[in-house]
Amino acid sequence: MPITKLRISKRGKEMPASPIRKLIPLSDEAKKRGIKVYHLNIGQPDIPTPVEFMNAVKNYPNKVLEYGNSKGDLRLIQGMVEYYHRKNILVKPENIQITTGGSEALIFSIICISDVGEEIIVFEPFYTNYNSLARVADINLVPVPTKAENGFHLPDKKIIEKKITSKTKGILLATPNNPTGTVFTREEMETIAELAKKYDLFVLSDEVYREFIYEGVHTSIMNIEGIEDRAILLDSISKRYSACGARIGCLVSKNKEVMDTALKLGQSRLCSPSIEQYGAIGALKLPEDYFLAMAEEYKRRRDTCYAELMKIPGVICQKPSGAFYIMVKLPIKDIEAFAKWMLTDFSLNGATTMVAPGPGFYATPGMGKDEARIAYVLNVEDLKKAMRILAKGVEEYNKIKG
Repeated sequence: MPITKLRISKRGKEMPASPIRKLIPLSDEAKKRGIKVYHLNIGQPDIPTPVEFMNAVKNYPNKVLEYGNSKGDLRLIQGMVEYYHRKNILVKPENIQITTGGSEALIFSIICISDVGEEIIVFEPFYTNYNSLARVADINLVPVPTKAENGFHLPDKKIIEKKITSKTKGILLATPNNPTGTVFTREEMETIAELAKKYDLFVLSDEVYREFIYEGVHTSIMNIEGIEDRAILLDSISKRYSACGARIGCLVSKNKEVMDTALKLGQSRLCSPSIEQYGAIGALKLPEDYFLAMAEEYKRRRDTCYAELMKIPGVICQKPSGAFYIMVKLPIKDIEAFAKWMLTDFSLNGATTMVAPGPGFYATPGMGKDEARIAYVLNVEDLKKAMRILAKGVEEYNKIKG
């Protein structure tokens, strides 16, 4: 028999590494050297997971951890229906598919609406895993740039329209946005809806950061009239309940074919985590005051982070209106090299700062080389320290590297 050479798939080789996580080995080495690392690279809230979640997990009643319903725990689905009703998003249990995190909601949606080689329009910069999951599904993301100068809001409708081809199957956006913190206006959401109707497209709306809004009002894609058959909401409990490790999300749509297809995908992976779903049922009982207090705390952190950034000569950024990220242009030519240097060669009083390099938040080659995403998920005092270390690092790096 002929000898064949084993190889990794083209798709696997082209899978991008996460800009949020790929520098973790360097961070680990810095910690081994006794350096304290302030993590501004990852959107991991430090606010304790609600006791309602933890108590529900501790009191899980079943003696056998069985397979669950592929659609999701029906009690959780009913809890999500009630949660959405409180947000004026009127859905029924049949409109909700529980997923293993928001990422699975996205990959399910992509598979539901597109075939290999087809296209989905996305506004860059965008959450880095959009790149990864599009590669898994073997579809193409078609980027539409947004600009820091106008707060990363959507460009003119005609610019978006030029990107639509016969291969376009949907438009993907996030509001509030990761990594920019932009909250899209109702007018912007209506513009996307108009394009979806005109060109027969789906709209995938990532609304994970719904509770984190400091100025403006959140507009859900589910509240835009006339596109009920093509609106797909992507959601997760990770951020709003500080439960990132629970991996519970959901896909929401009033399109029966989408929901039937999503259920088949759910059946293929059997079920989402049972105990974590039980915890989520407990968290959903929290009053609205919980979210108000949390948003106020993150607003303080946003203001602190932005104020410290404005002290760095040459910085360009807008104060975000939502989420807990700032996308910032630093006076650095190569952000990847700088982010590594901060972990391998620099510290201030025994500490350094880790950021997420900008290029990974773009689909267009060459974009984001002088940008970083900063997650303001630390308490205010630690955030001040981290940002001042970053400022000193920028100053020292430019002295050395020019």
